[in-house]
Order: sequence, then C-alpha cells, then structure tokens
Amino acid sequence: MKTRKLGQPGLEVSEIGLGCMGLNSVYGDGNDRAQMIALVRQAADLGVTLFDTAQIYGPKINEELVGEALESIREKVVITTKFGFDLDPNGGPVPAGLNSRPEHIKATADESLKRLRTDYIDVYYQHRVDPNVPIEDVAGAVKELIEAGKVRHFGLSEAAVETIRKAHAVCPVTALQTEYSMWEREPELETLAVLEELGIGFVAYSPLGRGFLTGAINADTTFAPDDFRAYLPRFQKEAIAKNMALVDTVKKIAAEKGKTPAQLAIAWLLAQKPWIVPIPGTTKLSRLKENIGSSDVILTPADLAEITEKIAEIPIDGDRYAASEMAKLNR
Repeated sequence: MKTRKLGQPGLEVSEIGLGCMGLNSVYGDGNDRAQMIALVRQAADLGVTLFDTAQIYGPKINEELVGEALESIREKVVITTKFGFDLDPNGGPVPAGLNSRPEHIKATADESLKRLRTDYIDVYYQHRVDPNVPIEDVAGAVKELIEAGKVRHFGLSEAAVETIRKAHAVCPVTALQTEYSMWEREPELETLAVLEELGIGFVAYSPLGRGFLTGAINADTTFAPDDFRAYLPRFQKEAIAKNMALVDTVKKIAAEKGKTPAQLAIAWLLAQKPWIVPIPGTTKLSRLKENIGSSDVILTPADLAEITEKIAEIPIDGDRYAASEMAKLNR
C-alpha cells in the first residue's frame, strides 16, 4: 500500500483508509462483532493504516470495536474520531443535537480515549460545525488537547471555507473530512483550492456514494428500515432510476480498463490531488481487497480528463441527506 501525507505536519497514512461507520451502524445492525473486529485487523494486515470512527457511530460501540481491533498494533496505525454532538440520553442512535462547547469537547475526548483503548487520538474532527459556538473556541479547545498530549492533530468535517480559515488561524487543521465522489463533487467548487493554499489534507468519506457507485444498487433495490439510505433523497426509487445513468457510465469505463466500478471510482478520487485520501467502508473481506486494489489503477491525464468530462454531463437527482441533516452542513 502506497502512502500519502495529510496537512503541513505531514501525517503519513495509507492512501486508502477504512471508514468504520458501517461496521455496526446506519446500514443495519446485523453484523457479528467478532467478524467486524477481524475485518479491521485484516485491513491492517493488507496495509491500511488509517481507520476512521466517531462517537455517534453506534453510538459509542464503533469506537469500542475499533479500539479492541487495533489495540495490539496501536503505534502502527492512525485512528481518527469525532466530537460535536450530544448523544440521546436514552441511548438511541439519533443524536440529541450539536454541542461543540469547549468543556464538552474535552469530556468527549476522555470518553473516546477509553473506548479506543489508547492515550491519544491521531486526528480529532469536529463532526459538524456548531453555529452556537465560535469556531475559534472549538479550535482553542482542541489546541489544549494537543498540548496535553491527548490529541495529535485537529480536523474538521463538512466545514465551509470561511470556517476552515478561522479555525486554521487558531490551531492548524491537518485534515478536512467531507463527502466527495463521482456523484458528489461540491468540494471542487472552492474547498479544494483553499485546502491546497493552506496545506490541509482532504479525507473523502463515502467515496463510493454509499455503495451506489459499485453498481450493486438499482431502482428495484429495497433497504431495511434500519438502513439510513432508505430515508435519503438520492436513494428513493425515482432518484435511483435517474441516477443510474452515472453508474452505467462508470461501469462502461471500468470494463474498458479491466477494473470494477468501485476501483475506478476510488482511483478517480486518488488522481484528483496527491493529498486526498478516500476512506471507503465495507463489511466484507472481498470488497476490502477490491477497494485496496484501486491503488494499482493508473489513470493518465487524458483518462482523467475523459472520465471527468463524461460524468460532468450527468445530472444527479436528489440531495445527499434529508433536509434536516442538510441544514446542519456548514455552507
């Protein structure tokens, strides 16, 4: 596995990481814990060094799973987690609301450290920007955690460029984590240019469009009630039918190169910038190996230009989140 560096500090990670959210949450909670722990360890054996989790995945359970899986090789991997929500006091999966007050950030860090079975967090992301707390105060709180040795790097998620600049002025931001893929290209509008200017890395979540770009989903696909895609605008039947044009194009190009649609989609992201690191998630070893194989896909500048031109001609139907969640995005 080749590596890439995030941010000015040069945090070195595998060029493809593992998004751990789906191991036990959001796509249905039917996965065997021992098998998921084994999968995380297999990812590390295959060269993955970047593992992404968050307090609200589960909630809490995902951090515990990742911590148990990686405890024995902690110094060889990079573990990232997130803060910024109040959890449901009754233990439900839906957060009670945003909360990035400095005292809450620090308390959340201590809780995450225990679940992760470690004494430091490699990258600590603000999961969603809290409009009620100045970003300078958030950055200041994380800076104190860095000075205390509990956190090594500061990260933001789904943050607007103005927010990024303000935070970076207080505490250097190592990475921005935001959705980016062939069917979600908003970061190209202005975010990537600002990150390049400031020397901040980009971690792309949902690089396969929550499974859509693999070609395994069509208008006849049904989602279980505990699979959050059942409630996303882009995954409603009419939207899927319209969005299949993108998948058909990706399939065609991938077949021409002797690769899978997923490998082409991830390789396309890797080719955008040398400081972009996709973190596809999976619960299957075969898919894990397939995703990692994207690292071997070579796209020439001509290939990249042709692919980008073709996908740009295809309109995407539906927002990526429900209206209530779109409202939480810092834009």
